[in-house]
Amino acid sequence: MSRDNKKNNVIMNEDIRATEVRCTADDGTNYGIISTRDAQQTADDLGLDLVLIAPDAKPPVAKIMDYGKFKYQQEKKKKEARKNQKVIVVKEIKLSVKIADNDIGYKVKHSREFLEAGHHVKFRVFLRGREMANPQAGIDVLKRVWPMVEDLAVMDKEPKLEGRYVNMMALPKKDENHK
Repeated sequence: MSRDNKKNNVIMNEDIRATEVRCTADDGTNYGIISTRDAQQTADDLGLDLVLIAPDAKPPVAKIMDYGKFKYQQEKKKKEARKNQKVIVVKEIKLSVKIADNDIGYKVKHSREFLEAGHHVKFRVFLRGREMANPQAGIDVLKRVWPMVEDLAVMDKEPKLEGRYVNMMALPKKDENHK
């Protein structure tokens, strides 16, 4: 069973198979441990639903609530949380140990555009074959790139060897004018 099915598979009203439940109401009223039939009758009298909150508890916990309203409020909270999320975009700039100066200039120009747009930039130097024996060469390439972007960026991670790559992360500087 997928997670979504499990989440939407709420046991309520006549679907509750337990003989007795620990029953509470949405307004805070505590009915204690009563038979499921009595709890269902109380919910029907109030025009609400009996929803199983903790089916694995002994006895199971049920709540008298307006399930439609509850579900609506949950969806509203989720949408609000999604709206407030900030998506971080990481752009990757690939370099090599034997890169020419004009190529570095071209790649740095792109990375500056990304940083100005507020994106994070990951500089990667790929080490081929024998270059793996001297990872310092990759670090040196990144140290040549850094002065060209340091006015726009903050170095999040120092150049570091990770597998066949030497990586360096640059984050855009916080601008007081935008915040």
